[in-house]
Amino acid sequence: MAKPRPGPNGHFDEGAPLASDGHANEPERLASAFSSVLRGAGLVVTIRRVMAFTEALRLLGVASRDDVYWAGKATLVGSPADIGVYDRAFAVFWEGREPSGMVVELPPISVTLATDTDDDSGAAPPADEGDPDTGPTLRVRYSDTETLRHKDFADCSDAELAELHSLMGELRFQAATRRTRRAVRAKRFSRRPDLRRTIRRALRTGGEAIRREFLTNDRKPRRLVLLLDVSGSMEPYARALVRFAHAAVVGRTRVEAFTIGTRLTRVTRELSSRDPDAGLRAAADSVQDWSGGTRLGATLHEFNDRWGVRGHARGAVVVICSDGWDRGTPDELAEQMARLHLVTHRLVWVNPLKHTPGYAPLARGMAAALPHVDDFIEGHSFDSLEHLAAAIAA
Repeated sequence: MAKPRPGPNGHFDEGAPLASDGHANEPERLASAFSSVLRGAGLVVTIRRVMAFTEALRLLGVASRDDVYWAGKATLVGSPADIGVYDRAFAVFWEGREPSGMVVELPPISVTLATDTDDDSGAAPPADEGDPDTGPTLRVRYSDTETLRHKDFADCSDAELAELHSLMGELRFQAATRRTRRAVRAKRFSRRPDLRRTIRRALRTGGEAIRREFLTNDRKPRRLVLLLDVSGSMEPYARALVRFAHAAVVGRTRVEAFTIGTRLTRVTRELSSRDPDAGLRAAADSVQDWSGGTRLGATLHEFNDRWGVRGHARGAVVVICSDGWDRGTPDELAEQMARLHLVTHRLVWVNPLKHTPGYAPLARGMAAALPHVDDFIEGHSFDSLEHLAAAIAA
């Protein structure tokens, strides 16, 4: 004989055959609806009890009337005085009987929405504040951090830039790595056996090489080189990019930072201070061409000859932060970009103007440099600098 099974409204149908439920959320739906009926009848049904009842229905199923009855009685009833109300509510909801002497009322839920004001200190409201008969209070806190992450540096106020500078201190830089000739112990199988360790381990087991050891090439972090344009056209973005360079110098090893404008200035030592304000002041004092003209080709020529081709740029990730406006000849810039690209691992160009709708690299310097760039990304906001940090580690 088939056991009773609840129909679409939760009522047991004596004539329905035993069958599995086709909906994965059926126990949750039935448990939530029955709990609402119990609350309307005056019982105190907590979320924890509803979750326990849901889990019981998921394990026992809803095909047997007794299983559902005793599962609900064991999880939803908190006092012997509530058994009578539970029985009447069960008969109405699960068996489809007419209610006898029981009025089910679902009280309206009043939710208070509280928002923060400008002078809100963030403390919780006093316990005696508000009407105790009202429903729960939903506090909505406003945070401008998410808005600032996407805001253009050129549109930020001094206070907003200060907050973004503090956020840059929390950036985590991961270094791209390269293989070296130094051999180290491998944690898994490789093609290079470690005979010395294998023999030493075999001596502990009577000469039997039970476990073989292997070697692999060690990996070393690649150097990161930052070339920051501090010319007049980059004034709205220069300080934010220098703060990004400070976070990179402090946050990881093997980082070199330079400023480019009308001359090349190395600012790695100035930015190595743990105090960001002191580092930025020292860098600004050492740069003599801040907010001046732009000679990208000449400064890159100097970098390649003094620092790049024979040293810092070889096998490194080089990042050039500039809008591409150049007073020099495009041929010189293209030549120096080609020299730099030959020795670098990856050459990244960051242009704050790239996010502008309809942007096209029409500036002569940008058009000359772009064929020699591996990655061309934005650099106008904190969010774009986070993408830059991820691109450096790629």
